[in-house]
Amino acid sequence: MGTVIAITSVSLLPLQNLDDLTPTYFIGILKAMVPGLLMTVYEVAINQLYDVAIDKVNKPNLPLASGDLSMRTGIAIASSSLLMSLAMGIMLRSPPFLLALIIWFLLASAYSVDLPFLRWKRSSFLTTLYTVLERGLLLQFAYFIHIQKYVLGRPIAITRTLMFAVAITCCFCFVISVLKDIPDEDGDREFGIRTLTVILGKESVLWLCVYVLFIAYGAAVIVGLTSSPYLLSKLVTIISHSMLATLLWHQARTVDLSSKVSTLSFYMFIWKLHLVEYLIIPFVRL
Repeated sequence: MGTVIAITSVSLLPLQNLDDLTPTYFIGILKAMVPGLLMTVYEVAINQLYDVAIDKVNKPNLPLASGDLSMRTGIAIASSSLLMSLAMGIMLRSPPFLLALIIWFLLASAYSVDLPFLRWKRSSFLTTLYTVLERGLLLQFAYFIHIQKYVLGRPIAITRTLMFAVAITCCFCFVISVLKDIPDEDGDREFGIRTLTVILGKESVLWLCVYVLFIAYGAAVIVGLTSSPYLLSKLVTIISHSMLATLLWHQARTVDLSSKVSTLSFYMFIWKLHLVEYLIIPFVRL
């Protein structure tokens, strides 16, 4: 669901007026969305294939960790999803989009595969880099350029609205990549994975993430006040980000760091904020 919302959000940014909302446009989004979803399946599958031992501690209900799916089935899902994604990317005849899918595959593999110089998830820095590169930069630019040039037929032009979307998405990617390790601290410590939570502690990481999002929301309000020429865009940008910042502060103060249920709930709350941000971004016109 998150990938669908993210792709839809960035695919709306190249639109210049309501006349662009043609059947060709909607079909173009659907054609580009499917290989992205398939690559997401590969990404999740390859991660679980190499994380079975850790997931038996941190997430025992996952299909491979619980034994509901065999390793052979997991490998088949990962392989078929990858091949179908790349094949559909080739069929779209969009070189930038195909290149993005290949880079997506390489990043997802580097993050999870346990080979020399890979398994980036062992490093908190490389984990954050992976998330920011993939979700914050690659997905945003790939879908924007594909829709703008290969669906709408316009010259490639990077807009200020796209840069706003990239900046605030990168902030969320950083926060999510760091915050997800708080509920998993026990398993990560046991298997020698030096996440930022293991290094700095739960409380420091929690408030680091909260302050990063506060800065992002504050910057968004300033952008709405000073940069947008449209009244509706100003109102949506300022009011929505002010409300989200208030909700974030209230929720952060209620987190019980000694409870895995509480920290996981807060992590899922941040994901909800991220998805809401995707809904707001198309209204931000700079």
